[in-house]
Amino acid sequence: MEQFGLDYARLCAAAGAAPQEPVLRRLRELDGARGRLDLAAQSLSLQTCGALSEEALFFCSGVRLLLHGLCSNTTVKSLDLKGNNLRSMGAEALGKLLRQNKSIRSLTLEWNSLGMWEEGFSFFCQGLRANNVLQRLDLRNNQINHQGAGELAMALTHNTSLQELDLRWNNVGLLGGRALLNCLHSNKTLKRLELAGNNVPGDILKAVEQALDHNQDREVILSEAQNQVNILSKEVLSLKDEKNKQFMDFVDTVDKQKEERARSEKMSAARVSQLQEALDEQYSIMNSLKTKLQMTEAALALSEQKVRNLGELLNAMKQEQNCVAESHFKELQQQKQEGADREGRLLHDLSAASEKNLLLRNQVDELERKCKVQQDQLFQVKQDLTNTTAELKLRAVEAEERLEMERRRFKQSLEDMESLRIKEVGRMTQHMEASERSMHNRIQSLEAIRTSLEEELSQVKTAALTDRGQAEEELIKARSQARLEEQQRLEHLEEKLRLMTESRDEAQNCCLKQKEMVAEAQAKAKQLSLYADGLRKRLDELQQELDSKEEEKVTELNKVKVELQEQIGHLEAERTAQDGLREKIAALERQLKVLSSNHREALLDKEGEISLLLEKLRMKEAEISRMREEEAQRASFLQNAIMAYVQGSPLGTHSSRK
Repeated sequence: MEQFGLDYARLCAAAGAAPQEPVLRRLRELDGARGRLDLAAQSLSLQTCGALSEEALFFCSGVRLLLHGLCSNTTVKSLDLKGNNLRSMGAEALGKLLRQNKSIRSLTLEWNSLGMWEEGFSFFCQGLRANNVLQRLDLRNNQINHQGAGELAMALTHNTSLQELDLRWNNVGLLGGRALLNCLHSNKTLKRLELAGNNVPGDILKAVEQALDHNQDREVILSEAQNQVNILSKEVLSLKDEKNKQFMDFVDTVDKQKEERARSEKMSAARVSQLQEALDEQYSIMNSLKTKLQMTEAALALSEQKVRNLGELLNAMKQEQNCVAESHFKELQQQKQEGADREGRLLHDLSAASEKNLLLRNQVDELERKCKVQQDQLFQVKQDLTNTTAELKLRAVEAEERLEMERRRFKQSLEDMESLRIKEVGRMTQHMEASERSMHNRIQSLEAIRTSLEEELSQVKTAALTDRGQAEEELIKARSQARLEEQQRLEHLEEKLRLMTESRDEAQNCCLKQKEMVAEAQAKAKQLSLYADGLRKRLDELQQELDSKEEEKVTELNKVKVELQEQIGHLEAERTAQDGLREKIAALERQLKVLSSNHREALLDKEGEISLLLEKLRMKEAEISRMREEEAQRASFLQNAIMAYVQGSPLGTHSSRK
């Protein structure tokens, strides 16, 4: 307990709350009390437990103060409260802690019997429902029953952070296991769930393992997709940066060319005045210059031919893009056809389920007919009872008349026997009344059994209807999800096609600009041909400019090729995305198979219950037949007793003497 006091002081310091002196003093006193209790541990009784209840309550108040201090703490990541007997107040404090604390990732609550206090455990589940930080929770040996498991399942449906839950060695049972299995359909973050030692059937444990494996696969797929998205975003940003850099370089080169052109124009204007004096001297060089001009025109024609070839290449690439788009459109149509086939299969499954429901209804009608037959049999038994009682009364009346006749004849002999007859008649009437009471009681019990059977039949009907409604709702949800995913996929592909068309338009604009630039260059060449008589150096400079422009064209064509390769890469990425969508569709089909298997198992359970009801009806029919036989035996015994009484009376002896 001294160690616990030190731990309490450390935890209070870590939580930012000052340790209270009364609590520390009380913990020291509890340390001494614990030493005394350890010496007398083998002789504990109810009196000692009552004496220690006050100290346990004060201990719980200390833990409550500790948890209240941890509500505003932001540094503690793991909390271990194993074997502290927290009770209802501690469970409420834990629920408040889970609602307010945003730093605790692991919480161990083993050996605390939280499931014994339903209200406190419900507060704890509400806190877990509102928490979005906790990742590991240990609830071993806490006496959690199926109701606590249901509340825990309701909390898990809204929790999005818990990844590991340990519920070993509790009392969850069949209902709790089903509730936890149902919550896993909506909870997609839980990876590990331990249910050993909870009396949960093996099929439910297998279904839970499958759901957990599905959650793990889903998280792996999501992480891979996120990584791919991050990589693609980085690549897109890098490509944007490269394009911006290239554009800026191109703008700089254009500015430099403009400056060079302005300088060359100034130089040419200065040189014209100088070269006009030398026109007569350089007239002989005109022929050589004309030949050079012809060669430059041939070079220009070759460049135009190259431009045409590049245009043909662009057209071929456009045709390839159209082919790829058509193939994508065909794949989309195939996917739509597959979706329609899946819907047909789902409708077929629905028809099979409806047929099974009709069979169940027919079985229920047969059970109702059997109940009606049993009611008719009960009515016949009642009529037989009334007939036997009437016959017995008639026989008693006849016996009384005979006794009166004999009394008139033999007054002296009957005076002695009158007291005996009165006793016998009282005994017989008592016996008759007791038999009538027993018959009435049996009739009432049979009616109660009939009402219980009718209630069970109504419950079976309602359960079948609810199962059918749930199955139809799940099928409707699956259809709506598949349709939404197909619509989203189509919108995504349409947007990509729009982007591709925009990029194609941009490439066409670039080609038009290049053609305009070539036309401007040709016009400039024609203008310069007028001044070509004495401007050899100017022709050399023009030749250099043409070479540079051809290099720029080559670089631009290379860029266009790179962009087309990138578009092809994007198309391949889209294909991979379509493969991922196909995998998702396969996963949805697997989920539908699981749902159909669950529906089949539920139908098998209902058929088992119907068979049990049929066995109960057979047992009740056997009991009714046995009761009929007993009543017939009793009636025969009564008849024999009356006959023996009549024969043994003095009237019988007198008639025999005569």
